[in-house]
Amino acid sequence: MFRRILSFYTKYFAVWVVTFWVVAYLYPGPFVSLKPYMDWFFGFTMFGIGAVLEVEDFKKIVRRPGVVLIGTVAQFLIMPTGAYVLARVFNLPPEIGAGLILTAAAPEAMSSGVISYVAKADVAYSVSLTTVSTFLCPICTPALTYLLVGRVVEFDFWAMVVGLLLMVIAPLAAGFGVRYYFKERIEKVLEVFPAISVTFIVFICSLVIALNKNYLVMVTGAIVAADLILNIWGMTAGYWVGALFRMDVRKRRTLSIEVGMQNAGLGTILALKYFGERAAIPAAAFVFICIITAAVMAEIWRRQTAVNIE
Repeated sequence: MFRRILSFYTKYFAVWVVTFWVVAYLYPGPFVSLKPYMDWFFGFTMFGIGAVLEVEDFKKIVRRPGVVLIGTVAQFLIMPTGAYVLARVFNLPPEIGAGLILTAAAPEAMSSGVISYVAKADVAYSVSLTTVSTFLCPICTPALTYLLVGRVVEFDFWAMVVGLLLMVIAPLAAGFGVRYYFKERIEKVLEVFPAISVTFIVFICSLVIALNKNYLVMVTGAIVAADLILNIWGMTAGYWVGALFRMDVRKRRTLSIEVGMQNAGLGTILALKYFGERAAIPAAAFVFICIITAAVMAEIWRRQTAVNIE
C-alpha cells in the first residue's frame, strides 16, 4: 500500500508542482524563508536520483555509446541554440533571455524517466542519457551559457562549475554509493528516493514563484510563447533526430522527451544564483510547460497501442 502511494505521488509530479505554485503565490512568506537552503534542496534531489541508479545503468552506457552520444549531442545542441534564437526573435530583456538560455543548457529533467515509462518509451535509454548529461553539465552548461550569454550578462564561469559539482555530481555520487554498498537494505525502501527528489524539486519551483511574485505580472505573452515554442521545438527535433539515425520508435520517443524536457529546477537555481530573480521566471514557467506537454504526449503514445514498436 505504501509503495503504491509513493508511486502515485511520483507519477503525478506535475499536479504537486501546480498545487504548490498556487500556494506559494498566495502565501509566499514561508517559501521565501527557505531560500538559504536552496542548494541543499537540490543536493537532496540529486541524492535521490543517484540512489535509484545501478551499476547496470552505467554498463548500458558503455554498451551503446553511439545512441547515447547522439542523444547527448542533440540535447546540448538543439535546446541552447533554439533558446538563443527565440530570445532574439522575441526581443527578450537580457536577464530574461539569459534565464531562458541557461534553462535550455541544463541537462535532462529528472522526471523524464517517469514520463518515458508512461509513454512506453525506452526507460533504460532515458536513464543513460540523463546520467551522461548530468555528469557533463558542470562543463557543458556553463560553457554553453558563456558562449551564448557571456557577452550580455557577465557571471563567474568557474564559480558556476564548482557550484554544479557540489550541487549535482557530489550528491549524485553519494546516492549511488549508498545504493551500491547498502543494496539489500535500500531495495526495501527504493520508492522513497524518487519521492524525495520530487518533493525537493516542488519546493524549489515553489520558492521561485514566491521570490518572483512581484515580477509575475511582468510575464508577457512573449515569455510564455518563447518557453512553449522552445519546448515543442526540442521534443519535435529530438524525435526526428532519432528517426534520422534510424532508432526504433521507443528510442525516438525517449529522445523527444529527453531533449524537450530540461532540468528547469537546476536552471532555476542557477538563474537565481548568477543572474537574479527575474532571470528565473522563464525557468520556472518552463517547469510547468515541459511537464504538461510531455505528460500529454506520453498519454497519447501510451494509447497508441496499434503502433508497431520495433
